[in-house]
Amino acid sequence: MVKPATGKHFFYEFTYLNSNCFQVFLGLGSERYKGYIFIMQLDQAGVHRAKRLQIPTNMIFMFQPCHTLGINPYALSRAKPYERVWQHFKLGLRWKLPKDIDTLRLLMRIKLEAMT
Repeated sequence: MVKPATGKHFFYEFTYLNSNCFQVFLGLGSERYKGYIFIMQLDQAGVHRAKRLQIPTNMIFMFQPCHTLGINPYALSRAKPYERVWQHFKLGLRWKLPKDIDTLRLLMRIKLEAMT
């Protein structure tokens, strides 16, 4: 989660993505920022639309339409800098070739800390 105007952010790392992990992420983010309302732009991935998800009361989901490159955060020609976060990581890490997940975690943490 990122608040572009202030740079406030919340990241949490999981080893994989499924509805259980996403539920934990939502709960942690909701708890950490009680008193705030989050509007989250999400893609149509099944993990984001799982019927069993319990959406915290301080979160609102906005689903982007399928196949809409103009509003897709990964459409770099129109993306704002804060929407390019994953592209930033990919470009910065592509020649590092980490040998294991711990090394990748360390490299990601260094990149995240450099952004704040």
